[in-house]
Amino acid sequence: MSTGTLQAQVFLLPDLGEGLTEAEIVEWKVAVGDTVEVDHIVVEVETAKAAVEVPVPYAGTVLSLHAEAGTALAVGRPLITVGAASTGTPVDPGTADAGTTNSGTPADRYREEEQAGSGNVLIGYGTGHAPVSRRRRRGPTSPVAGAHDPRAGATTAGQVVRAACADAAAQAGRTDAEPGQGVRVADDDARPAAQAGGAGARLVISPLVRRLARDHGIDVARLAPGGADGIIRRLDVEQAIAGERQAVSATAGASVDVPGVERIPLRGIRRAVAHKLARSRAEIPDATTWVDVDATALLAAKDVLQAAHPEQRIGLLALLTRICVAGLRRFPALNSSVDTARAEIVRFSHVNVGFAAQTERGLVVPVVRDAHTLTTTQLATELARLTALARAGALPPEALTGGTFTLNNYGVFGVDGSTPIINHPEAALLGVGRIIDKPWVVDGALTVRKVTQLSLSFDHRVCDGGVAGGFLRYVADCVERPTTLLADL
Repeated sequence: MSTGTLQAQVFLLPDLGEGLTEAEIVEWKVAVGDTVEVDHIVVEVETAKAAVEVPVPYAGTVLSLHAEAGTALAVGRPLITVGAASTGTPVDPGTADAGTTNSGTPADRYREEEQAGSGNVLIGYGTGHAPVSRRRRRGPTSPVAGAHDPRAGATTAGQVVRAACADAAAQAGRTDAEPGQGVRVADDDARPAAQAGGAGARLVISPLVRRLARDHGIDVARLAPGGADGIIRRLDVEQAIAGERQAVSATAGASVDVPGVERIPLRGIRRAVAHKLARSRAEIPDATTWVDVDATALLAAKDVLQAAHPEQRIGLLALLTRICVAGLRRFPALNSSVDTARAEIVRFSHVNVGFAAQTERGLVVPVVRDAHTLTTTQLATELARLTALARAGALPPEALTGGTFTLNNYGVFGVDGSTPIINHPEAALLGVGRIIDKPWVVDGALTVRKVTQLSLSFDHRVCDGGVAGGFLRYVADCVERPTTLLADL
């Protein structure tokens, strides 16, 4: 790089909200050497929620793209390096790639936000306020910060841990403490820990790294730090996870490539669906109840409404949503969630109805917010809008979150019923099968009617069968006699 003309600015993959920890690079919109302006769209990524176009917060020349299309990139990792005109000291792009830019750069700001549990989201459109929790100031005199550069004669991370252990031992009346004796060192948000495990202490600074290790059952005390500073990093944990998976695969013989067997990586929406459904089955003690109903009158009501409002298509899904909203008002226990951390049932005053929509990218569940405030016509309009966005792959992440109840019309696939899996962390889901002609007894006489099956899966922690059965019976009555809804208007 020419001296004194360009300063490298590294843009890290931003927090895309809703707890998303990674995104897959779908398509780069720029190439090395291109000139970009602030808020220029540089890449399209696919998260577990939706496809997102990411703008860059810097202007200048593209110096480096840090991941190829098809690569899954963790939030906070370098995404793109831009060289901007500057009168200051130039920065080596190789150093920028490693995320070790000068203090105040995006890499350092991300580390500070990571340690403080920042809620910052896409490109600095963040939380709009400074973090309220206390955290360690990182400056030239910070022992841990200095440990990254041994040539500066700064205190090493190991010395920091030994000193902290000695302090803790002194407070406990002991003078022979060693780092390997399991003394825990903490300072508010950073909370590094010296733990037992071999020749030296294990220092874990990042809360994300600790959570990653905990979620995968990795004991950081048994890990060897990849760097000379003694700090356990995300890469160390990821390598340990990969090693355990390989060991399990080798034991089970699953890692052997078998002719005619195709291996498909779990990515994007498929990975998100797998994670959510597995979590639902693991955490929610669900039960399912169902009933066959005569939908002849509901179909007739739909035809009447469509004739009265030819400009607005009011479909069956809109009517079922209206019925579910009325049912949840009568049985609010099902419009809730369980906070396991606080051992509480959280009951919502609002009704946000999610509905399953099959798209080319897979199954997504857009959410109609505040459905209890909308008319049937407004519900139909919102359902149509969200369905169109889902099929175009243009749903924003916020349109896929926040549901309090889910409606799944799997009858469009030609099936009668199922035992639906609850959309975690909600407490209930109503499934609707296909509507077909069946023999039915009406006023003592056998006739042919339009019949469907309704299946309700519910979280048995929030209610018992009486409440779930009452809700399902109310919905069934409204399907068979839609005028029943008039009583609640």
